[in-house]
Amino acid sequence: MRRLSLALTLIAPAALAAEMPIRGVTLSSAGIAQIERAGEVAANAPVVFRAPLGDVDDLLRSLMILDPAGRVEGLSLPARDLLNEAFRGLPLRPADFENRASLLNALRGQEVEAAGARGRIATAAETDAGLHLSLIGPRGLLSVQLKAGDEVTLTDPALAARVARAAEALAAARSDDERRIEIRLRSDRARQVAVIYIAGAPLWKPSYRLMAPALGATGGQARLMGWAVVENASGSDWEGVRISLVSDDAAAFRQPIFEPITVPRPELPVRIAEAIRVRPDTGPMPRMPAAASMMAPPAAAPPPTMNDLMNAPSVSAAPAPAPAPAPLAVNVAAQAAAGRVAFTLERPVTLRSGETANLPFLDLSLPAERVWWVQNLWTARPLQALRFRNTSNHVLPDGLVTVFDGDGAPSFLGDAELRALSPGDQRLIAFARDRDMRLSSQSVDQFELTRFNLRRGFMTFTAKTIDETVVTIDPRGASGVMVIDLPRRHGATPRFPVVAEGDFGLRFETQLEAAPKTIRLGFERTESQDIALWDQGLGDPLLLQPAQFDLEASLRRLPGGPGSVERLQETLSRTGADVPGRDVLASTITALQQIRVLLDSARLAAREARSADQALTRARQAVEDRTGGEQQAARQRLNAASREAEAKGAASSRAFEAWQRAVVALLQQGS
Repeated sequence: MRRLSLALTLIAPAALAAEMPIRGVTLSSAGIAQIERAGEVAANAPVVFRAPLGDVDDLLRSLMILDPAGRVEGLSLPARDLLNEAFRGLPLRPADFENRASLLNALRGQEVEAAGARGRIATAAETDAGLHLSLIGPRGLLSVQLKAGDEVTLTDPALAARVARAAEALAAARSDDERRIEIRLRSDRARQVAVIYIAGAPLWKPSYRLMAPALGATGGQARLMGWAVVENASGSDWEGVRISLVSDDAAAFRQPIFEPITVPRPELPVRIAEAIRVRPDTGPMPRMPAAASMMAPPAAAPPPTMNDLMNAPSVSAAPAPAPAPAPLAVNVAAQAAAGRVAFTLERPVTLRSGETANLPFLDLSLPAERVWWVQNLWTARPLQALRFRNTSNHVLPDGLVTVFDGDGAPSFLGDAELRALSPGDQRLIAFARDRDMRLSSQSVDQFELTRFNLRRGFMTFTAKTIDETVVTIDPRGASGVMVIDLPRRHGATPRFPVVAEGDFGLRFETQLEAAPKTIRLGFERTESQDIALWDQGLGDPLLLQPAQFDLEASLRRLPGGPGSVERLQETLSRTGADVPGRDVLASTITALQQIRVLLDSARLAAREARSADQALTRARQAVEDRTGGEQQAARQRLNAASREAEAKGAASSRAFEAWQRAVVALLQQGS
């Protein structure tokens, strides 16, 4: 029979296997650590270690076991809600383990054996003589006095096992922020086993110290020293651990694998028989007259059935020259792959859990030069910057650069930001603003007509616009290279040599030779504009009828109308004699002037025709209003007015058609 012995110490701690130590850590810039544990494992012995509670999700989804001779049977660890699971269904609570008496009192009614007596626990109390236990036996109440070393044994083996498990869970819960991991392996011999898993980790943070060459020096070299801030948040000490520092853009996710997840299910109601409602019989009533029966009130609606209530719509609830700097003890193997670079420190690192270290991982000499850098043409002072090239065979990770003057004793110049730099690429890093050099800028705009073209109803103007910024630089006797970045302009062509393009826009460089200098940075844009000689909203000029078209109402929309010739004449006056198409513009103006004459004639003829029509109307009215001899005279005047109206109408039509032919002829010219 399996029994639980409750002595003075209550529970004896089980012997635990030694934890497998950490041998290697790879820290990624994605906030991930690859942890490698390794050591010798005996035959059929498990691998045991502790991990922080926050790392268990990552461990469960990424664990790999490297065992040359064994087979993996599985992994076990205490539940996330360890105490609740261990005490579920027990007559105990964690507070009951405070002392012997409280534990035994919580087990009242359970059968035990103590000091040769057997019975069910009634009460337990601590006295000066020891633990006093009252038991209920078959013949009544028994009193048992326990001395040091006496045992109280539960006779129910299942309950004894569960109490032992609860005690074990209580001990484990005292360090609730970590879990004991046990990996069961099957093998017939001892061998070296490695366990690799992923866990969240603080970012390793690179920083650089850069010794800059002097301003204006040719063939200069910059010494770049890289240091990495590393934090041990693994929950275990690192003793002689191999460290690798990886810079990459790896995708990294979390998933709550260790968290118990229950799937919500719709609740299906229990179906019961529909209640039968019977209306009691109250006996017959006297018969009502037919008329009175029509006035009887309607019968009440029957009460809702259980089926109606269950199918009713539910209501939802509301819803972070001095000595040069000493050489670094850097013996690092750098390994680059697509989008990834790893720096492996060959000297093992010892770092206790929770400690931080600053470890050198890089010491390079790179070709570099001091330059001035202008990122905004309207600033008065340029930036001091360093331009250097990565001549190593691996990527330099992002980091903060502390810049020192490398000419003599180190002197702080400023801080700069270095973005990831691939092999062979170059970077500009600005570390200060130059207080001596001066810049002044001024905008100058130029507009020039470059071509005219006539094409069937349109006069096309082609113009060149030059937006130029004139920059005056006073280097105050200094010499060197100035780099200027300008934003791109859509549709415009730079009028200066562009040495590079990038997120910064367009880059221009100029050499300063101690004296003031003026440079011009312009953009040229060519634009075309069409001017319609005929308003398309008026319809086809060939189909216009004089009687249906009002020249006066559409005057400003017509070729030859007010302002049309004058605008073109002003443009012609501002155009050089050698501009292509100038003669076309001049001939178009001449044609429009002739059209204006014809338009004025057509307007005059139209007015005269309207006047003649009005006179004809009055003459007709006069004939109707008169009799006798006066009517005869009125008829003669009517005949004369009719002949005049006909003649004026014909003249108006001829003038309109002459203007119309000239307009059509102009619109048919050009390509």
